[in-house]
Amino acid sequence: MKLLSMKEIRIKDKFFSEYMHLIRGRVIPYQWEALNDRVEGAQPSYCMQNFKVAAGKIPGKFMGMVFQDSDVYKWLEAVGYSLMWSPDPELEKIADGAVDDICAAQQPDGYLNTYYIINGLDKRFTNLKDNHELYCLGHMTEAAVVYYQATGKRKFMDAALRYIDCVDNIFGSEQGKLHGYPGHEVIEMALVRLYEVTKEKMHLALAEYFIDERGKQPLFFEEETIRNQNNFHWRDSYFKYQYYQAGKEVRLFDKAEGHAVRGVYLYSGMAAVAKETGDEELFRACERLWDNVTGKQMYITGAIGPSSYGESFTFDYDLPNDTVYGETCAAVGLIFFARRMFEITKDSRYMNVLERVLFNGAISGMSLDGTKFFYVNPLEVVPEASDKDHNKSHVKVERQKWFGCACCPPNIARLLSSIGSYAYTKTGDCFFMNLYIGGDMNTTVHGQEIGIKVRTDYPWDGKVKISFTREEAEFSYALRVPDWCGDYEIAVNGERVNVKPVKGYVYLKRKWKKEDEITCNFKMEAVLNQANPNVREDMGKVAVSRGPLVYCLEEADNGADLHQIRIHRDTAFAEQYEKDLLKGVVTLTCEGEKQTDTDWNENTLYRPYKEPVYEKKILKWIPYYSWANRNAGEMSVWVRADS
Repeated sequence: MKLLSMKEIRIKDKFFSEYMHLIRGRVIPYQWEALNDRVEGAQPSYCMQNFKVAAGKIPGKFMGMVFQDSDVYKWLEAVGYSLMWSPDPELEKIADGAVDDICAAQQPDGYLNTYYIINGLDKRFTNLKDNHELYCLGHMTEAAVVYYQATGKRKFMDAALRYIDCVDNIFGSEQGKLHGYPGHEVIEMALVRLYEVTKEKMHLALAEYFIDERGKQPLFFEEETIRNQNNFHWRDSYFKYQYYQAGKEVRLFDKAEGHAVRGVYLYSGMAAVAKETGDEELFRACERLWDNVTGKQMYITGAIGPSSYGESFTFDYDLPNDTVYGETCAAVGLIFFARRMFEITKDSRYMNVLERVLFNGAISGMSLDGTKFFYVNPLEVVPEASDKDHNKSHVKVERQKWFGCACCPPNIARLLSSIGSYAYTKTGDCFFMNLYIGGDMNTTVHGQEIGIKVRTDYPWDGKVKISFTREEAEFSYALRVPDWCGDYEIAVNGERVNVKPVKGYVYLKRKWKKEDEITCNFKMEAVLNQANPNVREDMGKVAVSRGPLVYCLEEADNGADLHQIRIHRDTAFAEQYEKDLLKGVVTLTCEGEKQTDTDWNENTLYRPYKEPVYEKKILKWIPYYSWANRNAGEMSVWVRADS
């Protein structure tokens, strides 16, 4: 299975082309200013300052988070993807300057981490559990690969390779080497990404080592903590070393535990290694983790990690809407995991979840103008609660300009800059259409040059038109039937085809000729969803979706006290595309009711039960990803339902 390069794709549909041009035109420049501490009113980053201090270019001390280096690496990855589909000499020059500042800090043996270069190299690799050296290297590696693929320039790539050689000399199962592994995963999948380019066996072997060594007894983190007198922040927690997914060997995992981002980054690395090595036992562990995350610990928006304590998974079906953490990075990581599992199985169930996360729990992390960001993605918000209840203080009602811990904004940037590669993949003699994103593709399948043009108004409309723009080529075109769609029609050159899906994909194999056309019509309508009865918070409630989008009520349209609203389970929805609202969205309206008991004395907190009084109310629903782009106010995804 191979992802298409962004050089082979030109995204042209309104929805994602707008996002990609927003990333290129506003988000990347904005984030560069933030990384250089030039955004007024935003928390300082110190990121580029640290590299200049580490290189001896300016005096100073290390500032910011211990993992601050990683922010510019993710930014450079986004830049690399952007340059693939939109060459820009000025942007490339800025990125080259960033690479120069980064490489100037590299040590003679290849080591490169500003926290320890500035604070003392004698302490490097003495707190793998908490201090993120290998995490930063992972993001450096991913960025270096993409930047090399985009520009052909080797400076950044060579710097990453030298650092990896340094790590390989220090870490491993051999006697005399450090038998450690990262406290925050990402290097595992980064090394596989590098191996896919270099085919250097050491890169894959190092990824395997970090996965296989994790959680072995005696626990490395436990010994490291005692040996170096490090703090153990989670000593009194229920998850202890499983916070890092390091309390036991990964092949024994049967449920997601601990820090959610660390978790899905690790699972992505496990799946990537399983694919390259054919490790069935490791893949089965990935399947168990996938089933647990998506079947018992995922919100309807695709968000994961319900607890602010440790930004963590908790237990099955624990999905509170108003105290949810749902970190943007965790959503992005789940997309990475889904992609890797699909590459192994060619099963649409992974792409179905990827689509859900992408359209809801991921893009909700960025404002529509690209200058403000959510770290936390709640499904229910009351502004006063966020202001006055410490247990909900992490839930913001407005996106922020930047964060002291700014992992999420550049994560969104690199994801959206590369989204075409998730939409279209190929293997052998088959071309897969995983996401319905419009654009032009020119690539090769089975040694044949092919050209494909896709036109669609997805996610607002389920109609898709696919046409072939080159002379004949014989291959299979695989179309994913979305799991939200119960009624669809596919035709080739106007003639309906009835092909039974295989693992959720309809395979159309033939000798395609220029001007051949596939049309799809995935019927889109508003649907009421209910949660498993084990989800206590959603009992008696429903959530509204249409196509891949989850919808919500917002105070701007429906007034305050959204908790008093209920709808009938057989309610009918009216759909309307509003081009001037929230950059253009399909809104839904329906008849509902709002509780209006006027006989309550304001000093009476409780009384014997009386039948509630309701008045009819027209409700307006907007796509969840677009909330909090107007005025601060209440928001709710789940509402009470009356039979």
